[in-house]
Amino acid sequence: MTPGSNIPLPAARVTVDVSAPVRLDVSGLLLTGDGKVRSDDDFIFYNQPSGPGVTYRSGGGAAPDAVTVDTAAVPPDIEKIVVTASPDAAGQTFQGIEPTATIRDADGGAVLATFTPPRPAAAPAAPPQPASPPPAPVPGAGKISLDKGRVSLQKNQTVSLVKGGRPLLSQVRMGLGWEPAFRGKDIDLDASVIAYGPRRELIDSCYFGKLTILNGAIRHSGDNLTGEGGGDDEAITVDLGRLPQEVTGLVFTVNSFSGQKFTEVAKAYCRLVDAATGEELVRFDLTGAEPRTGVLMAKLVRQFSGEWDMTALGDFVKARTVRNMVEPGAKAL
Repeated sequence: MTPGSNIPLPAARVTVDVSAPVRLDVSGLLLTGDGKVRSDDDFIFYNQPSGPGVTYRSGGGAAPDAVTVDTAAVPPDIEKIVVTASPDAAGQTFQGIEPTATIRDADGGAVLATFTPPRPAAAPAAPPQPASPPPAPVPGAGKISLDKGRVSLQKNQTVSLVKGGRPLLSQVRMGLGWEPAFRGKDIDLDASVIAYGPRRELIDSCYFGKLTILNGAIRHSGDNLTGEGGGDDEAITVDLGRLPQEVTGLVFTVNSFSGQKFTEVAKAYCRLVDAATGEELVRFDLTGAEPRTGVLMAKLVRQFSGEWDMTALGDFVKARTVRNMVEPGAKAL
C-alpha cells in the first residue's frame, strides 16, 4: 500500500501487526464521524487492551504488537479505526527505523496488505547564519542539573538525579506536606507511588493500606488524617538501587480521600530528599490548584543509562483513591 490508498477487506476480522527495529507503543483509536473518540473507553492500548470490537496484544518486545478489529462488533456510530505507533524510548524518532504494518485475516492468518511509511527526505543544509545569542529557555522545559544544589521545579520541568556526573543511587524520600483546609476544616490527603514496567504496565502501588512493596525497596510512612503539624505529613522512601530492573517508572500521586477538592487545600507541596543525608534536592509547590480530588505530582523515569530523571507533573484528575490513578499515571509516563 501507499500513503492514502485503500483496499477492500475480504475478512470481517483483521489484525494489524506493527513491527520496527525498536520497541513500539501501539494503540487503536475508535473515531466517530467527526474524527473524535467518544470517551477514554475508545483508546485501546497496553493498559486498556480491549474495547468495543477492538483488542490490543503486546508482542513483549519479541514479536510485533497487534491490534485486532472485529468489524461486526464495532459500534454503529464508529466510522474509523486508527492504528497508531510511536517509539517506546523517550525522544526517539522514526528516522531510519520506519515501522511496517501488516494487515492479516485474523482467523486464517493470510496477509491482506502491508504498509511502510516512506522515509522522510533529509532536510537540506541551511546556509551559514551570523552568530546570534541563544534563544531564551521555554518555561517548564529542558532538564535541570542538581550540581548547583536544591532546585524548585515548575510544571513539566525535569531534573536529572545526578550530582557531579554520578547517578544518585542512594535512598531518596518523597515528602508531602499540606495544611488543614481553609475555614479550619481538616483534610485527609493520601500520598502514594505507583510502579510501572517498560510497557507502562502496573507492577505495584504503595499507599497507606500497603506500606511496603518490592521487597522493601519502597516504603510508606503511614497515613496522616488531618495535615496538622510542621514538616512532611506523609513520606515515601525509595531505594533506587534496590528497585527491580523491570521497574522503569514511578508516579507519585496525591488523593483527597475525604473528598475535598484541591482548591480547598492550603500550602500543598512535594519534595525529594536525599534519605541518607536529609538534604532537600527538589521541591514542587502545588500552585494553581483545580477543583479535583486527585493530582499526579511527579514522576521518576529510569533512563537507558540507568540514571533517573524526575519531572514535575501537577496534573489534576477526578480520583479519590490510588486505584483510580493507575491509568492516568501510565499516560503521564
